Amino acid sequence: MDTISIAIDGPSGAGKSTLARSAAAQLGYLYVDTGAIYRTIACHMLRNGIEPADAETVTASLPQIQVELTYGADGLQHMLLNGEDVTSEIRLPQVSACASVVSAYPQVRSFLLDMQRTLAETHNVIMDGRDIGTVVLPHAQVKIFLTASAEARAKRRCLELEQRGTPEPYEKVLDDIQRRDWNDTHRSTAPLRQAEDAVVLDTTTLDFAQSLAALLQIIKEHV
Repeated sequence: MDTISIAIDGPSGAGKSTLARSAAAQLGYLYVDTGAIYRTIACHMLRNGIEPADAETVTASLPQIQVELTYGADGLQHMLLNGEDVTSEIRLPQVSACASVVSAYPQVRSFLLDMQRTLAETHNVIMDGRDIGTVVLPHAQVKIFLTASAEARAKRRCLELEQRGTPEPYEKVLDDIQRRDWNDTHRSTAPLRQAEDAVVLDTTTLDFAQSLAALLQIIKEHV
């Protein structure tokens, strides 16, 4: 039986993970947060004192890393780094910053590409990231480019960090998001860009319920 793949791309903080997870739950699809996979790689680098900008050392350390994606009793995706659950740790701002750097290396992307494609070949998936529709799943039946203004994304990220008990000043969060946008769109390997056949969904003025309804409507129209 052919599987169905839904690719959701977009900038950091656009709500891809939350919306994709909710949509997958409603549709009975497997949700794959590829950003969390790259964050897990970044987590390993930070834990081992490896400088993210040192491409050679980052690449050399890849064989020591075992990344596993599991689903807990809560139904949420959990990331295991060499057998340890790092799901909460990978959401820290310093891990995000590191992930933005290491995810640009071709060797890192190649290291994780097969894992992502195998999931899509064996399950109906909603997969989100930066290059899902353009590189990872170029033949996905549905491609969505999910975006929002940098200011709206910064406000949402601040609220998320506050709820996690790790608050950050708005100005710093906005600066981090704008810097990450620049890094993601200007990297030489698999830069963030909208696939030619992707539908754009801008959630700047939408709340969560409205964004989810719009996302599900796009999927319904294409599947």
